[in-house]
Amino acid sequence: MGYIGLKRKKMQEALITIKDIGRKYVIGSEVIHALKSVSLEIKKGEFVALMGPSGSGKSTLMNILGCLDTPSKGDYILNGINVSQMTDNDLAEVRNKEIGFVFQTFNLLPRSTSLDNVALPLIYAGAGKKERDERATKALENVGLGNRITHKPNELSGGQRQRVAVARALINNPSIILADEPTGNLDTKTSIEIMGLIEEIHSKGNTIILVTHEEDIAQHAHRIVRMRDGLIEKDYPNDNIKTVSQSQVNLKKKEDDIENIH
Repeated sequence: MGYIGLKRKKMQEALITIKDIGRKYVIGSEVIHALKSVSLEIKKGEFVALMGPSGSGKSTLMNILGCLDTPSKGDYILNGINVSQMTDNDLAEVRNKEIGFVFQTFNLLPRSTSLDNVALPLIYAGAGKKERDERATKALENVGLGNRITHKPNELSGGQRQRVAVARALINNPSIILADEPTGNLDTKTSIEIMGLIEEIHSKGNTIILVTHEEDIAQHAHRIVRMRDGLIEKDYPNDNIKTVSQSQVNLKKKEDDIENIH
């Protein structure tokens, strides 16, 4: 049964429910348990930061949440659909309809314009060219790049490239925005701008899962999930949410302090 046949009445409470998820890899005679037993629930409209040191299992969990991998055990219910045991083709369809990805390295097609990069998911969704161009233009305008539609990635700054990636992530109105180290390749000022954009997207009702190892970036999230050794170590609401306006004030103060030293 394909994705369409599996589409059922959506769950009212949780957008994501994972129950006792495990993921093991067999390398030669060695079995590596990247995820041991993880259970997690994320409701529609949440802004969650997923954190953990190298080897904690956060990348494996991100791949499962993004339907890029399937668990060795346990269930993953996404928007009312059990995606745990789906075929690769069905997973690809779920990814295109339900998940918008924003990567550290932008993952833009180098020879394509901003418009064509943003419209790409709509090709897989079967939209006609006129509809693709109209929706991609609107998406680029929404991230402040209405004047960069015909530019290719090498004609854009790092921040502008990430804005193109964010517009592409939003183009299919996905259930989740999955942002993997979205500021990892950006300077401090540009990172703040991108986090401002992510905050704005969240304020419009979108569900955000932010994967990061940077504490100051994680503080923008409303909930923080910390992983260690393939398990969730802590899962708690962020009582000290950082906003971009506060970050800009702090950055300005830091720049003034440096200027006063000189």
